[in-house]
Amino acid sequence: MTIYLKLIWSYLKIGFFGFGGGYAMLALIENEIVTPGWITQQMFTDIVAISQMTPGPIGINSATYIGYVAPAASSPALQSPLYGILGSLICTLVVVLPSFVLVRYAGHYIARHRQSVALKGVFTGLRPVVIGLIASAALILMNSENFGNTPPDIIKSVILAVAALIFVLFTKIHPILLIIASGIIGYFIF
Repeated sequence: MTIYLKLIWSYLKIGFFGFGGGYAMLALIENEIVTPGWITQQMFTDIVAISQMTPGPIGINSATYIGYVAPAASSPALQSPLYGILGSLICTLVVVLPSFVLVRYAGHYIARHRQSVALKGVFTGLRPVVIGLIASAALILMNSENFGNTPPDIIKSVILAVAALIFVLFTKIHPILLIIASGIIGYFIF
């Protein structure tokens, strides 16, 4: 049952220090979840992909999934789906708790001191950090699980990624259509 305490501690840290949204949280989530061995790097990559296709923020979606699989991964005695459901509920609630508390109490302070030079300085300093965290997430996802292990697979993956980027930037194709088309293309190429 200590897995639940470990999950609570990990997701409290993620919730409190995960500034900048889901992508900015990815490095922290990976460090907190993959390093202890609750999930593999491949599972983490799959969670990121699935979290992007399902409604809701990536941090909450991944917390729900990881909360479900971590108890069974930590102990054979916790194989029952009920332990997974309990883990899902705990992780989902714990990851949103810090944001709820911060918004509830800091929101009033921020609204009252909106013109403060110190507060503006804090937010100005956070912007480049968030951009760096998002860039870090991109680098985390550039791994063999996403791009392949052999040079031909890597080249195909890079071409597919660049083509998708070009379509997003220069056409008015709907992102859902692009995802479906990429999946179909990937099925035939790989």
